[in-house]
Amino acid sequence: MQTVFLSGEIHTDWRDEIIEGCQDLDYVFTSAVLNHSASDDCGPAILGHEDDKFWYDRKSARMNAIRISNAIKSADIVIVLFGEKYKQWNAAFDAGFAVALGKPLIVIHQDEHGHALKEIDAAAHVVCKTPKQAIQTLRYLQTSELSAS
Repeated sequence: MQTVFLSGEIHTDWRDEIIEGCQDLDYVFTSAVLNHSASDDCGPAILGHEDDKFWYDRKSARMNAIRISNAIKSADIVIVLFGEKYKQWNAAFDAGFAVALGKPLIVIHQDEHGHALKEIDAAAHVVCKTPKQAIQTLRYLQTSELSAS
């Protein structure tokens, strides 16, 4: 069984699409916390409130970093999706961390982000435009077969 870490925007169902598209394969999927408020507020909720937004965010970021870094270290493959609407600085960080660890990286983004993500694309093993292409890639990696489009 291979583990795939899914990183990127949390406002669409792209993760569900990939998980569903690979349900007949031998993959297990992990990700960061997808509940936005839980992710943003975990530090102060557990460790105590912070009035200064910098320290408020820092408590949560440090706590979430434990989950994310451990998940990427444990992953066999990392998939990072850069969505159309939001700037995903955290996704770029996850991609860089995966590359630094030598993890196979699959990136998903539209052509319009090609220039902004050129360094990440150059380090990735596969650059897809859609979650469907990522599903087909995972299917090929595990079965050596090309799936019908």
